[in-house]
Amino acid sequence: MSNLENKEQLFAQILADLTRNARRQGGVVSQEEIEDAFSELELNEDQYGLIKDYLKSHNIGIGEAVDASEYLTEEETSYLEYYLAELNEIEPVSDGEKEAIIISAMAGDKTAQKRLVEISLPTVVDVAKLYAEQGVLLEDLIGEGNMSLMKSVEELNTLESHKEADAFLAQMMMDAMEALIEDDAAEASRGQKAVKLVQEVADKAKELADELRRSCTVEELAEETGMDIDKILEAIKVSGNQIEDIDFKPQDK
Repeated sequence: MSNLENKEQLFAQILADLTRNARRQGGVVSQEEIEDAFSELELNEDQYGLIKDYLKSHNIGIGEAVDASEYLTEEETSYLEYYLAELNEIEPVSDGEKEAIIISAMAGDKTAQKRLVEISLPTVVDVAKLYAEQGVLLEDLIGEGNMSLMKSVEELNTLESHKEADAFLAQMMMDAMEALIEDDAAEASRGQKAVKLVQEVADKAKELADELRRSCTVEELAEETGMDIDKILEAIKVSGNQIEDIDFKPQDK
């Protein structure tokens, strides 16, 4: 691996870590933190400008938090208003009451765990807003965060102190939402690759069919283009056997 590739990988890793840490700080990072993170790469002003643009596009504020609501779609805004109205019906607790609930939840009290989930639901919303505009709907982020919250309250007994509970629960919410975003991006990437493959096979099939003045078979297409038969079959399957210039029959399988 070349030094350039090493540097590019290091840059990408630092940027990912900086973004993740900023979200754990409420969606904000300081100029000093940015410069410290990339100090060993000796970047110029233009490169730092690109970093800031990237952070802003991911709802990360430089010096002060960004109002994530401006990134929400009309549908997400309507959902959020309705959902927050429902959360307002939850009976609030004092700091002392919450501390007692956490301690009981850590001891395995199911009623306390259920109550802790309930009073922590607004936190899920706050965390989800940090991940707005990352390819996943706010409603799905909140749903994933809520599921994580319900599982995480049962793991509080692993903590040394009840004072760690809020940070632990928020961390688990973030991990769940980040995993959801990564899975969604991976699925989108697979979809794009599939579309590209179908288009490639369809174009080559059309070229060969025009030469033959008839539809070509899978074997003919593979022989003439050098394409792997399995890839051609995959493209046919993904397209629902809709590549018009390929005469696909059961014996082609």
